Amino acid sequence: MTYKVTLIPGDGIGRDVSLAAKRCIDATGVKIEWEEQIAGAEAMEKFGTVLPTQVLDSVRKNKVAIKGPIVTPVGKGFRSVNVQLRVLLGLYACLRPCKIYKGVKTRYAGVDLIIVRENTEDLYAGIEFAEGMARTKEMIKCIEELSGSSIKKDSAIGIKPISITASKRVIKFAFDYAVKNNRKKVTAVHKANIMKETDGLFLKVARDVAEDYKGKIEFEDRIVDNMCMQLIQKPELYDVLVLPNLYGDILSDLCAGLVGGLGVAPGANIGNGMALFEAVHGSAPKYAGLNKVNPTAMILSGVLMLRYLNENAAADRLEKAVADVIAEGKDVTYDLKADRNDPSAVGTSQMADAIIERVK
Repeated sequence: MTYKVTLIPGDGIGRDVSLAAKRCIDATGVKIEWEEQIAGAEAMEKFGTVLPTQVLDSVRKNKVAIKGPIVTPVGKGFRSVNVQLRVLLGLYACLRPCKIYKGVKTRYAGVDLIIVRENTEDLYAGIEFAEGMARTKEMIKCIEELSGSSIKKDSAIGIKPISITASKRVIKFAFDYAVKNNRKKVTAVHKANIMKETDGLFLKVARDVAEDYKGKIEFEDRIVDNMCMQLIQKPELYDVLVLPNLYGDILSDLCAGLVGGLGVAPGANIGNGMALFEAVHGSAPKYAGLNKVNPTAMILSGVLMLRYLNENAAADRLEKAVADVIAEGKDVTYDLKADRNDPSAVGTSQMADAIIERVK
């Protein structure tokens, strides 16, 4: 069988790591017909938009895509292409495994966590009102009248929607993932002690969904700030974490730190019959085209893609090849060396070559 997959190389180091991942995936022998589409800065130059219609059309047609990192401006400029893709394609569940591989530098041992992050709402819904605008003043007045609260007139306003619909489907996704992958426990993470209506609703839905899995999967909940401390002190107590959008973003980076950093952190965005795979890390434009950065996160995102396609044997071989190369420590990029200045460090492409040799 031949699969059609949309490849979005991305910005900065995106093309370096995406093409390395593509070569490694092809080396497994799984037949893939790649359809390349550009988004981000390159698309802006060529089409005048960071997310051309043809990108969305390609993913909708092929149902599967893999994407390199795309720059997101801080505080100004266009809205995150990553967020737009998730929302416009209905990719409601962000799956981010955080697993320690032998040879990766970390203070911990044996960490193997799954982060399931809701992708479509919460503060990431992008409903904001800029300070000083007439509509913002109107919104402040409306909120004050409805809530009886006082808001400073020079405020910007952000809206945090949490729905039963979005919460239920992502929490059910987390439990179904746990069942399918022989996981033992799902922990819902929230701030319901303070955000009683929004996070409180998320927690209520989690408790309701958990009833359907009683006897199969253990369930518990944790307040998000306490969860951060718990993960640092005793990550071995946790298994699958399911979180609203903002907390999921923050804690997935925290958990990546437990296992050695974003360079080994893969990700998947999954909806109904459609999925997009991507590394968790950013586009690091200063390293663009230098053949320097670690391709592991992108290659492991390819492993997730192969598993999504039910090509499990190929996925297992590719993951083992990655693990073996890292454990050997010879053909790895500078950040995976004991000394980051080690002159024996190889480039992005050369690390991919070493992985390919072990996949064949």
